[in-house]
Amino acid sequence: MKAIVINRYGGPDVVEYTELPDPKVGPDTVLVRTRAVGVNPVDWKIREGHLDGVLDSHFPLVMGFDLAGVVQAVGGAVTEYAPGDEVIGYVRKDVIESGTYAELVAAPVRTLARKPAALDWAEAGGLPTAGLTAQQALVGALGLRRGETVLIHAAAGGVGSVACQVATALGARVIGTAGEHNHTFLRGLGVEPVQYGPGLADRVRALAPDGVDAALDLVGGEAVEVSLGLLKDPARIASVVDYTVTARGGRYVFTRPDPEDLATVARLAEDGLLTVPVASTFPLSQAASAQALNAEGRTRGKIVLLVD
Repeated sequence: MKAIVINRYGGPDVVEYTELPDPKVGPDTVLVRTRAVGVNPVDWKIREGHLDGVLDSHFPLVMGFDLAGVVQAVGGAVTEYAPGDEVIGYVRKDVIESGTYAELVAAPVRTLARKPAALDWAEAGGLPTAGLTAQQALVGALGLRRGETVLIHAAAGGVGSVACQVATALGARVIGTAGEHNHTFLRGLGVEPVQYGPGLADRVRALAPDGVDAALDLVGGEAVEVSLGLLKDPARIASVVDYTVTARGGRYVFTRPDPEDLATVARLAEDGLLTVPVASTFPLSQAASAQALNAEGRTRGKIVLLVD
């Protein structure tokens, strides 16, 4: 099979498009022929070695956690899926080595859910990390409820745009930070946009004089400090990028594979309550370019690799 691998940590120049042996199909594993792969910041952070201190990894290393594709074969203990089924997955394993930037992926059943028919391949490939992060942060960590107001930082990005829709589906009021050029886009998602940068707290209080009930940080740094000053309860902040938030009484969220959570966000898409804005697509062979664009941090929606 063709795959994207790295043999050492580094910049985009260490990325190789090469041939690898087809993966083995374990007893509780599904072999998926990949159609689309979402590109996420964690991918290039792994490439640069930033997670080497917390996650075991082996070279040659295939990056990627997201996938959408078609089941080709199933292990002997698998009853949930059959060849021909269309699935999505957040395929993060205990060791970072055999990721999803590949034509074939051996995915444990615990990492998969059925693909929403309402999404095309690119949209489906961009859903797992963003959808799981939103679900686990907003519901699991923050306990967001109907009628509450949540502040979401970087609301127009790949995770932010999905998180806004998950929050809206929960019945929450959403205030989202973004550049002015993304405000119309956010209004289309049912979000009240505010410009990030100096004076952010005042702009949020102009919309919510009593502050907000919860905050989701997708930026880190000053966004955490601003949120703490706006929260009615300082404990109701979750961050996916700044683990020091725990020292302030908040929650740090590192997305976990969970088939029930993944199925929940898939149902939102199937019911028309959630779309996946796709900013751009690249062929698998151009993964380095896709990661470079993702690292710029200015993309509206998801960047996705398409696998022929």
